[in-house]
Amino acid sequence: MVTVTDRLDAARPDPTREARPAGGAPGRTVVRLLRAAVVPATLVAAIALAGVALDRVYAGDLLTRLVTGAALAAVLVSVAARRLPSWQVAPLSVAAMLGATAWSVRLAAAHADLPGGFLDVTADAAANAVPRLLTAMIPVEPAPDTVLVPVVAAWLAGLAGAEVALRAGRVLLGFLPATALYAGAVYVVGPNAEPAVGPSVALAGLVALALAAGRTPGGDPAAGLPPAVRGPARVRATVVSAAGVAVVVGSAALLGPALAGRIDDRPVDPRRYVPPPRVESLDENPLIRISGWALEPQQELLDVSTRAPGDGPTTIRLAVLSDYDGVTWRVGATYRTAGRVLPGGDPVASDTVRQEITVAGLTGRLLPAVATPRTVDGARVAYDPQSGTLIRPEGLTRGLTYTVTSARERPDVNLLATADVPAGAQVARVLRVPDGTPERLRRLATHLAEENGAPYARAAAVEQFLAEHYRLVADAPSGHAYPNLEFFLFGPRGGGGQRGTSEQFAAAFAVLGRLTGLPTRVVVGFTARGDGPVRAADAYAWPEVLFAGVGWVPFDPRPRPDTTPRPVEDDFRPAPPSPPPSEVPEPTGTPPATAAAAAPPARSSGERRGPTPLLVGSAAGGLLLAGLVLTGLVGCRRAQTRARLGRGDPGTRVGGAWRHATDALRLSGRPVGGDLSATEVAERARRALAEDTGRARGTGTGDPGADPVGLAELAGLLNQAAFAPGTLTDAQADRARDVAVGYAAALRAARPRWRRLLWSAHPGPLRWPR
Repeated sequence: MVTVTDRLDAARPDPTREARPAGGAPGRTVVRLLRAAVVPATLVAAIALAGVALDRVYAGDLLTRLVTGAALAAVLVSVAARRLPSWQVAPLSVAAMLGATAWSVRLAAAHADLPGGFLDVTADAAANAVPRLLTAMIPVEPAPDTVLVPVVAAWLAGLAGAEVALRAGRVLLGFLPATALYAGAVYVVGPNAEPAVGPSVALAGLVALALAAGRTPGGDPAAGLPPAVRGPARVRATVVSAAGVAVVVGSAALLGPALAGRIDDRPVDPRRYVPPPRVESLDENPLIRISGWALEPQQELLDVSTRAPGDGPTTIRLAVLSDYDGVTWRVGATYRTAGRVLPGGDPVASDTVRQEITVAGLTGRLLPAVATPRTVDGARVAYDPQSGTLIRPEGLTRGLTYTVTSARERPDVNLLATADVPAGAQVARVLRVPDGTPERLRRLATHLAEENGAPYARAAAVEQFLAEHYRLVADAPSGHAYPNLEFFLFGPRGGGGQRGTSEQFAAAFAVLGRLTGLPTRVVVGFTARGDGPVRAADAYAWPEVLFAGVGWVPFDPRPRPDTTPRPVEDDFRPAPPSPPPSEVPEPTGTPPATAAAAAPPARSSGERRGPTPLLVGSAAGGLLLAGLVLTGLVGCRRAQTRARLGRGDPGTRVGGAWRHATDALRLSGRPVGGDLSATEVAERARRALAEDTGRARGTGTGDPGADPVGLAELAGLLNQAAFAPGTLTDAQADRARDVAVGYAAALRAARPRWRRLLWSAHPGPLRWPR
């Protein structure tokens, strides 16, 4: 029985049998060859676009060239083997893929200048290709482990697409592997590059071109069929076409609005699902290694050869510790696999330092380098751009040699005296003071900040205080939790207090700095004195403070050599409790009879009396005079306040209210520079009130986002008075007065009791310049 399918197959011309052309045959042959080459060429171009999309997060164009080469080779193998059975093409193409992949790995290894043999590099790339691709630092360096997956995927997409589009004649279906590869590349890039609008449009154009070129020439495909079959074939083709159009239109109507609404959404980053390399506890807190190194000062840790401008020692950084929980400082870094070139812009002022470092006795994963590293040769590294620190995921081994080129920062010291410190969520990590801070640490920080309003002055005061009062020793036990720091700062000298290694000096500076509003961190590193070995005695820790417009500035709170520390003032010692009068102990010692015998004879009434009455009279007079002075100061301050807040037009009264608020801020130990705007001053005043209120309540630093008294409103009224004179009303002046008085009262209430008593008698507001 002859079916319709058999009739169609009998009537369809045999594609393997070519008609012998007549005149003009060479021209038609060239046209047919060009037409036949359109589908393979567009298929190669579509796969190459996936490489272009992925190359947006790579350094250089090596990945695009490797992906394009793999796609071209895969399609050419399928075209060359088109007369072979389909089951033989796949093994042949896979064998060619292994050769092309090996060549790509060798080329990428040479480009990255990786040490080791070809087999070791290839095995490592095959074992770690996927996780390293998703944990690599952007821009990704084309290395064997970061190009292996894209090259293999491009070859497989070319093989599948060529077999389906060329052998089976399903052009649209043949572009599905290339489209899936392109979508995968866009997903891997995620939000780390600009949208790939151009490559996406080009991919759609390539698919349309391939479909147009793959159509069967000759017009109606059913024209050559017998009349009995021609009609049903046309009806079936029409129904199928209409159904396809309906599916496309319906899908566009249903999915179009949802897809259009997600255009502005941030793409998902697949890197968040893959954990980056982790460090062990010893590398998470290398500060605890200081005491051990101090006890073994001759242990050789590194051997360094330095090429840098100028002479003198070079500071090598090992780790940056930014997180403190009241118990320990931690690195808290997120390391990403990086190539030889590390990301990050150069600092404002820097010089180039190049070092060749050989590891000797140093262990762990942290890789020492001068801050801030820019290129690393000779070792595979992972990098944290926020802190500028390096690790070697495989760990350090004796004899490891690598070369680091760094941009050594040179802060402009002329800007420090007037530099401010940044605030906000971006630096909250290095401003955080954990709960449980000992009260004596807070009192010491308040004392150091009272007479030093500028940030750099506060940092210098903390540095000087530690350097003058404490002793640097090598045998102090490790520890930098709150109890350890309290014992270091206030413990008895005879019992081991007030002495420590650089661990305690750096940690104490960082905590006291944060209590005074300075963003601080602790750094562990070494001092390299020229070329040669770096020993354990060269290891130390130091604090750094972040200044706006300057960057991180190091401080050294260690005492100078051959200096004797001064005793810590009694103000910072706990006052002994005073017993009640009924419990005052009787004096002990000499019996009364003996005391009477040993006492000098009593003076006769005629003899001249001692100076006791004179001393009593002088003391009484002094107290009376002091009382009169204090009363006069309080009266002058109140008269000044009434004049400021109640006299003059509304603009003058608003200005007086502003001076009243800024004087209160200055009385709290935070003078305001003349380079700040009113809004910036109001923000600083708000933070000061939040900090003082939180400390007074024992709840930390208070709510940094609250403005309970309306300082921002007061700043707005001052700006209105300055830039739109004559527009203020009496009600606005009264509101400014209420804000200023409320702010001064809130600051005064947060002071200790004895400071509240002296607040109204402080002579500063009477003499401070306006």
